[in-house]
Amino acid sequence: MWALLKSLLAQWALFKVLLKALGSLAWLLPIAFLLKAIGLPMLVLLAVLALPIFFVLVLVGLPLMFVFIAGILLLVGFFFVLTLGIAILKVVIPIVLVVWLLKWLFGNGSARRGADPTTE
Repeated sequence: MWALLKSLLAQWALFKVLLKALGSLAWLLPIAFLLKAIGLPMLVLLAVLALPIFFVLVLVGLPLMFVFIAGILLLVGFFFVLTLGIAILKVVIPIVLVVWLLKWLFGNGSARRGADPTTE
C-alpha cells in the first residue's frame, strides 16, 4: 500500500512539473502558428518557382548533384532577395507612414482652406 501511495505521489509530482514546463512555453504557440501560416505558403511558392528550373536542368542531362546544387543556389538567391526586400520595407514603411501623417495633419498646401464667396 505504501509503495502504491509513493508511486501515485511521484506520478502526480512529475505530472505537475511537466504541466508547469509546458505551460511556461505556451506563449510560443501564437508564434508557431504564425510561422506555420507564413512558412508553408512560402515553401509552396519556392517549390513552384524551382520546379521548372529543375525540369530544364534534368532535361539538359546534368548530373543530379548539379541539379540540386543549382536549385539550392536559386533558393538561397530567392531568400536573399526576400530578406533584402523585407529589410528595406522595415525602413521604408515607417518613413511613408510619417510622411502621410504629416500631410494629413498639415495638408499639402495646394488645397484651399476656405473658398471665397462668389458674388454674382
